[in-house]
Amino acid sequence: MLTDIEIAKQAKLKPVTEIATKLGLETTDLSLYGDYKAKIKEHVFENTKDNEDAKLILVTSINPTRAGEGKSTVTVGLVDSLNAIGKKTIGALREPSMGPVFGLKGGATGGGYAQVGPMEDINLHFTGDMHAITSSHNLITACMDSHIFNGNELEIDVHNILWKRVLDVNDRNLRSITVGHGKMGVEYTSGFEITVASEIMAIFCLAQNFEELRTRIEDIILAYNIHGKPVFVRDLNISGSIIALLKDAFSPNLVQTFENNPVLIHGGPFANIAHGCNSLRATKLALKLSDYVVTEAGFGADLGSEKFVDIKSQVGNLSVNVVAIVATVRALKLQGGADYNDLTSENLAALQLGFANLDKHIETVQSYGASQIVLINKFATDTDGELELLKSHLASKGITCEVLEIHGKGSEGGIEAAQAIVNLDFANQAKPLYTLDQSFESKLTTIVTKAYGASGYVLSETAKSSLEKIKANLNVDDYFVCMAKTPASLTDDPNVIGRPTDFEITITDLKVANGSKFIVCYAGGVMTMPGLGKVPNATRIDVKDNEIIGLM
Repeated sequence: MLTDIEIAKQAKLKPVTEIATKLGLETTDLSLYGDYKAKIKEHVFENTKDNEDAKLILVTSINPTRAGEGKSTVTVGLVDSLNAIGKKTIGALREPSMGPVFGLKGGATGGGYAQVGPMEDINLHFTGDMHAITSSHNLITACMDSHIFNGNELEIDVHNILWKRVLDVNDRNLRSITVGHGKMGVEYTSGFEITVASEIMAIFCLAQNFEELRTRIEDIILAYNIHGKPVFVRDLNISGSIIALLKDAFSPNLVQTFENNPVLIHGGPFANIAHGCNSLRATKLALKLSDYVVTEAGFGADLGSEKFVDIKSQVGNLSVNVVAIVATVRALKLQGGADYNDLTSENLAALQLGFANLDKHIETVQSYGASQIVLINKFATDTDGELELLKSHLASKGITCEVLEIHGKGSEGGIEAAQAIVNLDFANQAKPLYTLDQSFESKLTTIVTKAYGASGYVLSETAKSSLEKIKANLNVDDYFVCMAKTPASLTDDPNVIGRPTDFEITITDLKVANGSKFIVCYAGGVMTMPGLGKVPNATRIDVKDNEIIGLM
């Protein structure tokens, strides 16, 4: 079997101008970044605003495991398969961060014959969006530090600064640093987060126009002053410069699948501390340019689809018609307690135990009210017995399911799934688990009980103190609740597999993301600056004969 890299080398991409014609766009509607990448110009939003919205398909999964689920691969494969059966379909995906690309996870453009290209460009610098967000974030930090150094008229308390720095590289040594040593500036403790964890990124993916982008950025809380009052970005009078840095990046990027079908890749907020979806602008534009849109949300249904429906859909007034839950036999066996090193052997007992995790995600999606389907992403090592047991289990619950072989066969391996999806009831629309007019406590309770199956939550002393501080300045009931929790488990403990019962979620801390209108609730240890492993992917990547090699 060919590797993803070998398949990518065989892919015959078409000029992006040809891909644009499938969407009814002209070359004058594009800002070209070479032959295969383009940004869609601002006037297209105005020209298409009266078009009828497409049907929206959201791809989510069970709790992710080391065994792999292939959510991005399935998303790309469905775009190809739906187009193959004559349905005008476009994909809407997140931009990869270079941190995971050079770290452990690798790239994020799908796999096998269900990939998006140009793969190397997308996984590296792409069209410079990540650089623009990094620069914008760090300009704010630099201006804040300069203000403090030059008299500090805002009376910023250097022991109460919330705003850090960002870098699109995994670097654990930068998690906590001291800046301003000696005469170099005002000394205080700070740190770095990865670019996709920046609130600029979250705002970038929620704002629907430049005016809203500016307002949300101005509303970011940077620090508290010596009187305990918040200091905002708008107090620095630099929002014009920030918008200037983000102007080009704010336009969605058009690329293509290896079968030459259109995909918009734009934005990529961290899925465990932000909403983990591609930009709202890209999704809404895709809805105006096609008949079907396939998009995804980060991690499993407990985090990903919950945030998509409860946050992104409420902000953008989106209507999710179908939710597809991705699962693999391998991952379900791992959820059932199987040995990771023995996933290729048939293990019906572990598989059956793993059904509990899938069942919880099915119930969560059912609570939205949208139509749903379970997509079994097939691996070559899956046995007929395992696949039949899984299909039989889903049939007993009245759940539509299809087996996908898109990784090895491309669109051909997803034809039956595509047909099953278009036969679902698209009149159904997902409704949020909570509404914005509920209290903060009610929203949090709803998430932990309905999405996780917990009995409730408890606040640590640190979280209580943080909540009291936020309440002193803001009405927390006006904000969305954005959970920062391990994706590996329904609980806040990544080692707990399957579907646990009778547990509580411990909220260790709270943070207000005022521009995003989130109250971020931390449950357990969530790192906003990952580290590199002992043998990172960076050791495998090189350039040979002017071609990048080793990029996963």
